[in-house]
Amino acid sequence: MSDASDTLNDFTSEPVGARRVVVLISGSGSNLQALIDEQTHDRLGGEIVAVISNEPDAYGLVRAREAGIDAVVLPHREYESRDAYDGALIKVIERHEPDLIVLAGFMRILTPRFVQRFLGRMLNIHPSLLPAYQGLDTHARALADGVAEHGCSVHFVTEELDGGPVVIQAAVDVAEGETEASLKEKVHAREHLIYPIAVKWFLEGRLQFVPGGATLDGTPLPPQGVRLSHADAAEELDEE
Repeated sequence: MSDASDTLNDFTSEPVGARRVVVLISGSGSNLQALIDEQTHDRLGGEIVAVISNEPDAYGLVRAREAGIDAVVLPHREYESRDAYDGALIKVIERHEPDLIVLAGFMRILTPRFVQRFLGRMLNIHPSLLPAYQGLDTHARALADGVAEHGCSVHFVTEELDGGPVVIQAAVDVAEGETEASLKEKVHAREHLIYPIAVKWFLEGRLQFVPGGATLDGTPLPPQGVRLSHADAAEELDEE
């Protein structure tokens, strides 16, 4: 590790106040729970200060309240347009003064206005090895194509849907007789592994969004980001 990296790590370890995270959800919030678990063990590198949901009955709101995190409901159906909703969401987010916005199953297509407001400090997780299978129904599409390998990706959010710079990926081998449900379960486990890693890198100042891509410790990341193989991820997850 270089002297510059050592200096950076020394600097970010100084008690300058916890870096602040806002998480956006629409559903059960399993990735939110993975982040909460890391925060509970002081391994996240910051503090989740608010969880915001566009769905009033999202179970992730319960997870937030049980963890003592501000849980905010902002129903999108109460707004006449996508732009009106995103304008209100910007105001709610900015009240919490976050360093990072984390999308954890937030099922809304964001307006360019919203993306530009938080460009470079907003992460998303997608259930495929991007750029493969952007959009929805990734597991079914992968199985239909007969791929040997699938997985998940954490990426910075840009105006291109699922097209921002990839930070980290985790692969999973597609087994013979794999079903959509079994594949989804394996990918979910990998999401819960890599999302906290990416968030921690950002909060520690190691991960940065730059023109044309992203850097980790000052080094440009390749198109696939940091890639965990099936074996690497399985070992971390203690899979058989």
